[in-house]
Amino acid sequence: MSILSKHTILEKSPTLLLVSSLLVVTVGGIVEIAPLFYLENTIEDVEGMRPYSPLELAGRDVYIREGCYVCHSQMIRPMRDEVERYGHYSLAAESKYDHPHQWGSKRTGPDLARVGGRYSDAWHVDHFTDPQSVVPESVMPKYAFLLDRKIDGEHIDDLLSTHRFVGVPYTDEMIASARADFRVQADPEGDWDGLVERYPGAVVSNFDGQDDLTEMDALIAYMQMLGTLVDFSTFTPDASR
Repeated sequence: MSILSKHTILEKSPTLLLVSSLLVVTVGGIVEIAPLFYLENTIEDVEGMRPYSPLELAGRDVYIREGCYVCHSQMIRPMRDEVERYGHYSLAAESKYDHPHQWGSKRTGPDLARVGGRYSDAWHVDHFTDPQSVVPESVMPKYAFLLDRKIDGEHIDDLLSTHRFVGVPYTDEMIASARADFRVQADPEGDWDGLVERYPGAVVSNFDGQDDLTEMDALIAYMQMLGTLVDFSTFTPDASR
């Protein structure tokens, strides 16, 4: 009797098939979970990572609210085709301040993990206003209404406090300066030195080109920082993890 024919014994016995399935799942679970008990930290600390600035955090909320994660992932797998197209594979540390993370598993559009700095603010405005004007084959809906959605950051300090409650290391200074940082990041003529000191690498720009601060500003601020915090030209992975 061949090995394949012996498999019919399992197929003909529901009880034996159930027990065998549970055994396989148990062994697989132990192999995956047991090593975690011997690690002090499952997320490698990476130089450059910081919490989101107030405007970036607000933009991330717009991103989630509009369901952008449904069509765009933010996780580059360590495979040649992905790395050559999108850039360095994603690190767990890049998502350690995300609640929830935006890894995703479906791509109707491209991965956005390294989109920061790849396009100008004007390109993003055109893309969100009329996606087909810059990518004719795009099936992305229009988000021109974001240009008319004014925001003032009235409760942005409360938002930072909430994220600190779940582990994001926002300091008292960051929370106290949240409303000012929220507005000044979209004002290149403002006093934004303190903002950049608190959030290194934060892009300061009038993102949507309008006088009023809008949801479009916030969303583009979030887009422009994605994948820009880690310097992969100097990054060396920890082989012990």
